[in-house]
Amino acid sequence: MSGQGSASKGSLYQYEQAGNFTWADYLKENKAKIAPASCFKQALVPPVNEFKVGMKIEASDPRNMSSICVATVINLQGSRIRLRLDGSDDKNDFWRLVDSADLHLIGYCEKVGGLLQPPLGFRSNPSSWPIFLQKTLNGAELAIESCFKKEPPSPKRNEFEVGMKLEAVDRKNPQLICPATVGAINGDKIHVTFDGWRGAFDYWCRYDSRDIFPVGWCQKSGHSLQPPGQKGLPQYKINRMMKQPHLTVQSPPVNSSTTPSQPSPQSSRPSPQTPASPTPKPDLQMSPREASSPVVTVSEPDTSTAPNNTTVCVYVNHGCRCGRSLNPKKIAQLPSQFGPASITQVLREVVQACISSAAQEMLVFGLIKEGTGKVIVTATNKSKPLTKRLPPIERVSKFWSFLEDLLEDLGCCANLFSCQPLTSGCSKCPKSSPHQKKPEEEEDKVNKAQVKRRWSTESNESQRAQKLAKGPRRAFSYEAASSTTTDPRPARGSSDPADWSIEEVIRHISETDSALCQHTDLFRKHEIDGKALLLLNSDMMMRYMGLKLGPALKLCHVVDKLKNKK
Repeated sequence: MSGQGSASKGSLYQYEQAGNFTWADYLKENKAKIAPASCFKQALVPPVNEFKVGMKIEASDPRNMSSICVATVINLQGSRIRLRLDGSDDKNDFWRLVDSADLHLIGYCEKVGGLLQPPLGFRSNPSSWPIFLQKTLNGAELAIESCFKKEPPSPKRNEFEVGMKLEAVDRKNPQLICPATVGAINGDKIHVTFDGWRGAFDYWCRYDSRDIFPVGWCQKSGHSLQPPGQKGLPQYKINRMMKQPHLTVQSPPVNSSTTPSQPSPQSSRPSPQTPASPTPKPDLQMSPREASSPVVTVSEPDTSTAPNNTTVCVYVNHGCRCGRSLNPKKIAQLPSQFGPASITQVLREVVQACISSAAQEMLVFGLIKEGTGKVIVTATNKSKPLTKRLPPIERVSKFWSFLEDLLEDLGCCANLFSCQPLTSGCSKCPKSSPHQKKPEEEEDKVNKAQVKRRWSTESNESQRAQKLAKGPRRAFSYEAASSTTTDPRPARGSSDPADWSIEEVIRHISETDSALCQHTDLFRKHEIDGKALLLLNSDMMMRYMGLKLGPALKLCHVVDKLKNKK
């Protein structure tokens, strides 16, 4: 085969043309092992795609899985369809397999006793949704029952091994499927690394994800398969592939840490600060993936400095308590994460998800703070649509502060929404202590406290005094609530954080978030007292104290709350 050869150590099989790629030659050259078909949640024979462009179906909104919306088939490829939610734009299109459980016949939502919802970011006034829905379905071609295939069962356990080859959806360009390798394994998750591409494209997913396929799936289903990238390819071969011998392309050094031993989704994200890559000349011969995402200009993100970008990611820890305000079954249907995306988009998705997952929608809608920001959320009261504008939130620390307040008001576990996924049990949920109160008693206690805080007729000064006497909100502990022993720790001598000693600072951090206890020795080592604490920012914590992004953001939130109180 022309254009094939071995590159330097760590590089992969390369191709001058996308059509030259075959798995047989590639596996032989790399002496690689393929992942067995039993590892995947995919049908042994790819299902036949009977959809047509323009057909209408009902589908779950990928940004809010509890909402079912009307969607239109925009494109077909193999056993996959591209969908656009009616009332949304092409920026929110998404791909689904024809045997996905998220796809339904028109009329499914009504059949199960639900209501079709407008998609997040509905472009028209929410009050016009019923009329819009009627117009979009009037005279439209509806998908028939034979189009929908039964979803295959999930494998019983994670059978993947590091180094196994597979085919995977490129989530940054979801219309593409590419050769990939299992780079690492952590419990039920695998790290998908794309062959010949920098780590910015890699991601973690569950072993039963519908975005991964056995080797040869694309060929069987009629879906195009992209060739591996150019990572590690010698300079003269890059010039040959691009048919521009005079063109010099400088690849950034390969980061040896692109395959971590533990999940760290943020480590594989391209930095938003990265300059735009130069546009390739139109006569260059490149694959669609190379043309849309040239690997020679993608660099690994620099996490040694403060996270000044506006992109956030909220992980949903389904094992955490959701209190009585939210419906546990609906929470279980939420996606594993919202984002990474802009603060406004993730904020809208998370808050709207809380409303949609409510046990009583209007109760949750009433608890959400109103403001003058750009984000608008909706609710329905007796078939009448309502809207509410959220407070303006532009900083990451304010974003997490808003979510923390929301979770407290809802009576949920503080880790239900977090900046990092929980790999083990939640330390804040009452599951292990034999002395703790029953969850129902604790929920009653939280709900009563909420009602008292919300509807008390006492003066603002009295409320403020009660709040100060109550102590830090995040200090609530199920073990402490049921314990009758005296707390041996010394009380803080001053209500002014600037006057706190090192030990008082450590105690406050431990009470505010028990997950930060493991980092308190750093405060002793660096002699961080109250005054120093109020001067800390994420850059100092990460650069000089050696903290990672997640703990640094949490501590910034603690500092911001102290400054606001002061």
